[in-house]
Amino acid sequence: MTLLCEEAHHKKKHDVSTLTQRKIEKIKDTATKMNIHLLPKSQKSSSSSSMASLLLIPIIVISFLFLFSLSQGHSPVSFLIPVTKDASTLQYLTTLSYGTPLVPTKLVLDLGGSFLWLHCASRNTPSSSSLTTPHRSLQCFTAKTHKSTNSFLSGPVEQHLYQPCQVFPENSITGIIATEGELVEDLMALQSAESKTIHEHQSRFTCSPTSLLHGLARGARGMVGLARSRSSLPSQIFDNFSTQRKLTLCLSSSKGVLLLGNVPYESEILKSLTFTPLVTSIPSQEYFINVSSVKINGKRLSLDVSESNEQEGGGGGALTLISSIVPYTTMQSSIFDSFKKAFLDAAVSMNMTRVASVAPFELCFSSSKVGPAAPVVDLVLQSEMVKWSIHGRNSMVRVSHEVVCLGFLDGGENPKNSIVIGGYQLEDVLVQFDLATSMVGFSSSLLTKKTKCSYIKFGSSIPSESI
Repeated sequence: MTLLCEEAHHKKKHDVSTLTQRKIEKIKDTATKMNIHLLPKSQKSSSSSSMASLLLIPIIVISFLFLFSLSQGHSPVSFLIPVTKDASTLQYLTTLSYGTPLVPTKLVLDLGGSFLWLHCASRNTPSSSSLTTPHRSLQCFTAKTHKSTNSFLSGPVEQHLYQPCQVFPENSITGIIATEGELVEDLMALQSAESKTIHEHQSRFTCSPTSLLHGLARGARGMVGLARSRSSLPSQIFDNFSTQRKLTLCLSSSKGVLLLGNVPYESEILKSLTFTPLVTSIPSQEYFINVSSVKINGKRLSLDVSESNEQEGGGGGALTLISSIVPYTTMQSSIFDSFKKAFLDAAVSMNMTRVASVAPFELCFSSSKVGPAAPVVDLVLQSEMVKWSIHGRNSMVRVSHEVVCLGFLDGGENPKNSIVIGGYQLEDVLVQFDLATSMVGFSSSLLTKKTKCSYIKFGSSIPSESI
């Protein structure tokens, strides 16, 4: 037994020595590439002080190179999340694998969602790596502070220190808030955009009751929030990995993509994005922009915005939400009325033939008269030179072979937001949210560049010009 221990100890020392030697050789190799020459320790000097100074030089350089090598080994990464569209509910879906063993789980993508919640009981086998989050923990406190108290309730204050953290998630499609929900931490698998390798990280989410699944697409077992809150999936990934705080979204009627982190390479489309500031609307962590005016074929419309929307950060224009769970863009009734009239006038002047309405749309036209020449909708932003232009593909919805309809809807007299840009208007448009600068950039329709979101494959070998 003593002999075996000595052999094991000798082997351990040998392994450590080999590993250390490899690191030193790597540092020397890096130093050579950087034209830095390390001084040998045996070099002598005429004085003891100069000898000490000379000996410090290789120590400092080696320390620098060691740190440099560490930073190189933890270079920024980005993660690729495929997105599909459910034809029945018009919801955008993704699949994430979590737990031990990893189980692929279909989730609804919610751009404005503050959290990730799952129906954990859907697993055939409970996860062996799931950890309960204590009630009085920093993680529990963080999860409870990114929503207003009347929409994201917390457990009783008098709960015991080690009781599970209760966080009540919300189904943002139905507006239903759960009456129970336990915050847990478990492994989540993500695919690297650069190497296609799988990375596992500890992710926090709420296990929700079955009742919260009502209204979700068939097979969906929760919702993944992408908002600016500290508990959203992107924020957790940005904190866990050395990556830029960017979300790049490209929705599609078939296969889209979400990229978390820096885009692996440059492209002409990325370079040509138009940027506008994100507007803060406390306590919401959703993505808002300010629309100063709306134009139809260059004709400006009057924005009769309610006082509540002006005061919540609209800056004198219409506080506009960018949403992935609202299928089509909605407008406050007073805005929509003038918008509908102006669009109809422009359509008639372009010889478009109006036909009977098809619910839920109000303006419909004969498809034989509609093509690229449909009226252009411009959302004017911080200046007349900065605008979000919406052309026929993103403004007209085909409801039959003969009929297409205007894909904008009446949002009601007193909606929470004057304008909500819906998922249909985001399709085949590259949208990038830069959380570090609090800006959002968007491209023109990719169809005008003879490409679309379903063609995008970040990290592949296709030329950047096709992106």
